[in-house]
Amino acid sequence: MKLNLNSRIVEAALIGVSIVVLGFCIKGGIDNFAEKDRKVEVKGLAEKEVDADKVTWPILSKEIGDNLPQLYEKIGSTQRKIKQFLIANGINEKEINVNAPVVIDLNAERYSGDKHSYRYNITSIITVTSRNVKLVRSIIARQGELLKDDIAIVDGGYENPVKYEYVSFAAMKPKMMEEAIKNAEKTAEQFAKNSKSQLNKIVEADQGQFTIDDRDSNTPYIKKLRVVTTITYSLKN
Repeated sequence: MKLNLNSRIVEAALIGVSIVVLGFCIKGGIDNFAEKDRKVEVKGLAEKEVDADKVTWPILSKEIGDNLPQLYEKIGSTQRKIKQFLIANGINEKEINVNAPVVIDLNAERYSGDKHSYRYNITSIITVTSRNVKLVRSIIARQGELLKDDIAIVDGGYENPVKYEYVSFAAMKPKMMEEAIKNAEKTAEQFAKNSKSQLNKIVEADQGQFTIDDRDSNTPYIKKLRVVTTITYSLKN
């Protein structure tokens, strides 16, 4: 009889302990459930201005006339003079590419109703591709000197503009990403402070959106680098 009584006491004690443990578990679950939706999504921004480190300069010249062999000879002479001018001003010959002339036979233009005093329109393009942007820009500013050799450089327009690039962007990415994350964290910390909470761990983050744009239309050789990252933090009391 005494043994049965002791067994019942032990069973009752175990049940009591189990109820207490279960209560803590339920409380913890409720607290976790309440906490799990407490989070904040913020954006971090990093910007930097840099000089372009690559330039592509198409140099266009035109010849018009009726005698095709003579026009080709004149185009060849023009190309040689342009190359000499570039090399004399510091451009490496490997950075110069001479394209085949583009010939338009106006007599063969089916949809051209205009009458011309010449038959052929020939365009020559010499392309300079260089990492020495400052040197190329200085030569572009002095291309009018070719007029002394009876060479007129034609504007490339929308099809053949001078193109400036920043090709070293990959090396800048880690540092800019780190700065963007720090800025995002500062914003999240301020939000947590205002809501009387504490910043917890990162729940979700993206790799950031990177863009390279001209600083403005007047200075395409100065680039504006920009990265925006979105990070979600959890909050705790």
